[in-house]
Amino acid sequence: MRFFEAARWAPSGYNAQPWRFIYAHRDTSEWQPVFSALSEYNQGWAARTSALVVILSRTVWNPPGKTEPQAITTHSFDAGAAWANLALQVTLSGWHAHGIGGFDNDRLRDALGVPQDYAIEAVVAIGRQGEKSLLPEALQAREHPNQRQPLSQLVAHGRFAFEAD
Repeated sequence: MRFFEAARWAPSGYNAQPWRFIYAHRDTSEWQPVFSALSEYNQGWAARTSALVVILSRTVWNPPGKTEPQAITTHSFDAGAAWANLALQVTLSGWHAHGIGGFDNDRLRDALGVPQDYAIEAVVAIGRQGEKSLLPEALQAREHPNQRQPLSQLVAHGRFAFEAD
């Protein structure tokens, strides 16, 4: 719960806090619907993890003084801030978090009963780092620090000045 508590304190537009989390521990009945919605490739990363967390963001809300739902244009951005807080707390606690974008959205939505006014943003595997040799062979080769793009490709002053990939 301390991981989710860290996420709870993330900033959000109008303090709408559109993020929601659904979690499942491995070896429980809640695990399989989430795990089976992952792509086969990502199941390799997640097979031995302690928990899977589905990150959702509500796309509408009823702001103070309004009676009709209004779009939350920053729902994904805000959920990303909550995920970052969660990931930092996971790391500070000596665990590891692995964000996963490869999953069957419709299958996950149906399995978990997620209403249409929520976006399914990502799934996160949380666990202790295991032995590299336990991963499928294709994933073992990727198990090393990856490179980051230089700031010159990420930051511009004054106007858009980025080259296409």
